[in-house]
Amino acid sequence: MTALLSDPRALSELSGPLTMFGPDFPFAYDDWLAHPGGLGRVPESAHGCEVAVIGGGLSGLVTAYELMKLGLRPVVYEADQLGGRMRSVSFEGHPESKAEMGAMRFPPSATGLFHYVNTLGLRTVAFPNPLGPHTPGTVVDLNGVSHWARTSAELPESYREVADAWAKALHEHAELSVMDAAIRRRDVPTIKAIWNRLVPKLDDVSFYGFLSSAPSFASFRHREIFGQVGFGTGGWDTDYPNSMLEILRVVYTGADEDHRRVVGGCQQVPLGLWEHRPDRVAHWPDGTSLSSLHNGRTRPAVTDLDRVGRDYRVRDSSGEVREYPAVVFAAQNWILLSKIRCAESLLPGPVWTAVERTHYMGSSKLFVLTDRPFWRDTDPTTGRDVMSMTLTDRLPRGVYLFDDGPDKPGVMCLSYTWNDDSLKLAALSLDERLDVILASLKQIYPDVDIRSHIIAPPVTITWETEPHFMGAFKSNLPGHYRYQRRLFTHFMQRDMEPRHHGFFLAGDDISWTAGFAEGAVGTALNAVWGVVTHLGGSTHPGNPGPGDVFDRIAPVELPED
Repeated sequence: MTALLSDPRALSELSGPLTMFGPDFPFAYDDWLAHPGGLGRVPESAHGCEVAVIGGGLSGLVTAYELMKLGLRPVVYEADQLGGRMRSVSFEGHPESKAEMGAMRFPPSATGLFHYVNTLGLRTVAFPNPLGPHTPGTVVDLNGVSHWARTSAELPESYREVADAWAKALHEHAELSVMDAAIRRRDVPTIKAIWNRLVPKLDDVSFYGFLSSAPSFASFRHREIFGQVGFGTGGWDTDYPNSMLEILRVVYTGADEDHRRVVGGCQQVPLGLWEHRPDRVAHWPDGTSLSSLHNGRTRPAVTDLDRVGRDYRVRDSSGEVREYPAVVFAAQNWILLSKIRCAESLLPGPVWTAVERTHYMGSSKLFVLTDRPFWRDTDPTTGRDVMSMTLTDRLPRGVYLFDDGPDKPGVMCLSYTWNDDSLKLAALSLDERLDVILASLKQIYPDVDIRSHIIAPPVTITWETEPHFMGAFKSNLPGHYRYQRRLFTHFMQRDMEPRHHGFFLAGDDISWTAGFAEGAVGTALNAVWGVVTHLGGSTHPGNPGPGDVFDRIAPVELPED
């Protein structure tokens, strides 16, 4: 585990790889994808049938790719650019150097995602997380005091106390050891038993509330250090208002450890699915790709969605109107409220309420390109690198360093912030952001002149000001479990009124692990199952899909009255 603090799994009996299997809906999407029988089939009469896919991010393109393989004709609508929050940006004059503006690190436990990474033949390398085994050093700068360490054992005793407090809280109040072993064994009854006990107990509890009620975190100072330093990828105090269930999902499934990055940029995954020509595809000739079905271009932004008889009418920004027997909506939830004129009949009333209650995390990043990875120069006073991966309570919050060799340019993520910290930067221009971030880092590294090494204009983003996103990703607040269950289970439409059939939600907003690409993949596959079923198809007898086994592993339902 690459946690900045200690490994809370130390007492677990390990019996297999940790994957993002559950805990809410323990379905093996990786096994479903790998089965030689495929994801199913549709009647020959449905071959070539058009299905609208709204949103060209990872979830939308996984949906479209798998529907194409089944012999359907997905029609992808995208308002901006393919990739969604898998957005890799080149620096001016240096197309080979990439800044990852959204997603940038992926856990090996995301086996559904890595199915597609491997299908596309993409290469990954270790991500330089704080105190990770491939990170040369980490500087933790809190309250004006800096500590350098290569491993967590080199941090002061107070940090180890916080690590022990976190491990103790997880084992005593969240049954981490037992859940860890159950997920590794894919022991569905045990996973469900533990999680179904914890959901009603913790649904109304915030992350901070969980910590403050744990005897091991009685000290405010410990909670403050943990908020700034955290586990895995660093400080998590911006998540303190969120539901503790959100945090446990990440911890249980290893989503925040041992990360990999995609060499050349993670946007290659959605772009690769757009161009990829699968070996086995129903109905379509060999060599068919999503790009070829679209003549190389997606349809533009959707402006109107309506129901006409049994079909759905979609109008796009060009004015063109098309009708489809099924629609998959894979953009962010709030688009349905603000950017698209929607018929009320698209969703049942309780699902509309869940869409309204969606809560997004804000996030900003600032990247620069340097002449070389100068941070690896030796400081003559300390004998260490002149700069390191940095966690701080100052404005930058997180500084990440990407080194592709001494003779190549270096990429620096000078600032990675969330929520309130992101809002501090949102109104600043690019030049203003660079100035205040460099001034802040000067307090930590007074003898390092970062600006002198910058060789291209910086690049930046604030996701809450992006018009087609309005936030980085969803994160549930305490009491939001019921809303999230409505969204995730929407693909099961057998008990809905017929007027709601055939419109499916997908994307990490709909998943139990928003902000993680694996959730985007899983909900895309749920939508694929839903479309296949809606069009009269079925899964392979030996390879049941998520809807086929839903009743046995459904997320626990909490009472509402």
